[in-house]
Amino acid sequence: MHIKVNDEVQVMAGNNRGKRGKVMRILHKEGRVLVEGVNVRLKNLQKTQANPQGGQVEKEFAIDVSNVLLWSDKAGKGVRTKMVAEGDKKVRVGIPCGTKFD
Repeated sequence: MHIKVNDEVQVMAGNNRGKRGKVMRILHKEGRVLVEGVNVRLKNLQKTQANPQGGQVEKEFAIDVSNVLLWSDKAGKGVRTKMVAEGDKKVRVGIPCGTKFD
């Protein structure tokens, strides 16, 4: 996957197009990511002993990983990446700007 936790990404498709945020969690099996402040919806809470009133909470929901690009400060936009071998390690490199992300 071209995205890692704590990467800053830009959303490229959907209702949240253009928004930026930090990746909080990656759901590998579903191919989705949770991005901070993106795709926020209201979730209804059931009444429990700990929360006798119930209610609603704003929560981030996952979006597809194909709809996000890594944010590059050098390019000033979201960029596609490729893997380049440097010695024993593989490094993610932004295609138009050459920014190294690892």
